[in-house]
Amino acid sequence: MQGNRARGSATGAVRHTVAMWLWRLLAGVALVLAATSAYSAPKTLLVLGDSLSAEYGLERGTGWTALLQQRLQQHKLATTVVNASISGDTTIGGKNRLPALMSQHKPDVLVIELGSNDALRGLPLKTSQDNLQAMITLARQQQAKVLLVGMQIPPNYGPDYTRRFSAMYQDLAKSNKVALVPFFMEGIAADLSLFQADRIHPNEQAQPRLLDNVWPALKPLLGLK
Repeated sequence: MQGNRARGSATGAVRHTVAMWLWRLLAGVALVLAATSAYSAPKTLLVLGDSLSAEYGLERGTGWTALLQQRLQQHKLATTVVNASISGDTTIGGKNRLPALMSQHKPDVLVIELGSNDALRGLPLKTSQDNLQAMITLARQQQAKVLLVGMQIPPNYGPDYTRRFSAMYQDLAKSNKVALVPFFMEGIAADLSLFQADRIHPNEQAQPRLLDNVWPALKPLLGLK
């Protein structure tokens, strides 16, 4: 009888150990599933830009935004890139167009690449800054993450204007705590072989470099390391 009791106790202990192990295993699986469901990759990424993002002078599907869509697919992200860029657009145009675009596409991420045409048209920096701020505010009110793409202008605009134009993007990114590409044309602006005949717009060979300039700041917004 004592032997049977001992065997029964041993069997019960084993069952208890197995049950505890299974409980811990299931609990661990549940935590993993919860963590996975808590993060979902952005479904829509909206690019609001000018000719630098609108494939000006390029064959359709060869611009940096199209290359971005391909890269997202390579990373197994089911994120759709909506390119709402228009050649010649300014921050005023972007601000006016954004409410309808946000309502239509409901983006999780907004990339703002605007401001160069403001400088070309001699718009006051305060106006450009206010317009960019309005776009950032609207996007964040609708729970969209923002990537601000910075630009620089030639020194012939005057050293003070040139400096303040570049600083505008940095100041906005800092005050709003949004991601920033310091200079969209980094590594391109000084290389004429990367421009179209007008020497203003990057050619097809420059598009991968434009994407590479954007990618480091964009990755964290997509949940990538």
